[in-house]
Amino acid sequence: MENKILYTSDSPLDIRQLVELYESLNWNSLNLTAEEMEKMCRQSWFSVYAFDGERLIGMGRVISDGVITGVICGVCVHPEYQSKGIGTEIMNRLAHHCELNRVIPQLMCVEKLEPYYEKRGFQRFTIGMKKDIIR
Repeated sequence: MENKILYTSDSPLDIRQLVELYESLNWNSLNLTAEEMEKMCRQSWFSVYAFDGERLIGMGRVISDGVITGVICGVCVHPEYQSKGIGTEIMNRLAHHCELNRVIPQLMCVEKLEPYYEKRGFQRFTIGMKKDIIR
C-alpha cells in the first residue's frame, strides 16, 4: 500500500532533514548549517513541506512583503520522489497562497526548467540579475 504524502506549512521538527534534502540534490554549495536553514524557512512569508510519513521529501517557500510580489524559491523534491507530482503540488500550493493574498507569484529558474514552469502558468517576463558575494 502506497503512503499518502502530507503537505503542510509546518516545518520539520528535526531541521536536519532539510539539510539532508538539500544535500540529496547537491544544493548546499554554501554549506548552510541546520540553524541557517531553519532561519531561512522561519523568515519566509509562506512555506510548504511534503512528508512521506515522518520523512521530509520536498519543500518550497515564498519570500514576500505580503503586498505586491512573492518570490517562489527553494522548490525541491528528493530524487527518489521526483516525477510523481509532488513538485507540482508544492508549486500549486505556493501560487495559490500568493493568489489568495493578491500577491503576484514570481520565480527565477534555469533555462532548462522554463517548460516545467510554463506548464504551471508562469511566463518569462524579464532578465534576472544577481551580484555574487564572498561568504
